[in-house]
Amino acid sequence: MKLAALKPRESRIAAILLLLVVIVIGYFVLLHWWFVAPLQAIRAEMDDLRDTHARFAAAIAEKPQLQQRIAAMGAGQAASHAFLPEDDPNAAAAGLMQRVVDTVAAHPQGGACDVTQKMPVTNPPAAPDEPYRKVAVSISLRCDVQPLAETLHDLEQGVPYLFVDDLSIYRNPVAALQQVAAPLEVQLTLSGYVHQPRGDAQGGAP
Repeated sequence: MKLAALKPRESRIAAILLLLVVIVIGYFVLLHWWFVAPLQAIRAEMDDLRDTHARFAAAIAEKPQLQQRIAAMGAGQAASHAFLPEDDPNAAAAGLMQRVVDTVAAHPQGGACDVTQKMPVTNPPAAPDEPYRKVAVSISLRCDVQPLAETLHDLEQGVPYLFVDDLSIYRNPVAALQQVAAPLEVQLTLSGYVHQPRGDAQGGAP
């Protein structure tokens, strides 16, 4: 029994359907798994990163309240704990960088976290009538989310009082393609305050 030949209209419909099938298969084989799927993964990572950054930004927004607490403190035991223990700003900057290294090392669980760069930041000299002087350092970290969150929490909630400024968090897109969960690249400025020597604070008065 011979099959009836397709009519021209039916042949065109069959050809169009066959072409659509070939296009769909070609899209998934040649485009989706090689280009679209990785881009979608990067987009999901960026959404997670924006959420993480928003949480850290909310924590940084509390910095003015902490600075007011320091400004309101006078002499006494509480004030001595609020300030960096060193008297010299250079020594205080070195101690601040070591404090970051020690804090990072205290959170080995939940992923890796490494200090990739640390350096002091030059601050303008304090006015003679100011009782304290700001000391700041620039820190670069490569961390997973959990140890980063715990490190920032310890730095900002402990004593002496420290402040995280200019926080920048991003994920290297090249590393994100190569790893399932690439670490976060973090840059921040960490600052604290030291007491000015009595002679400096009072303009050299005895």
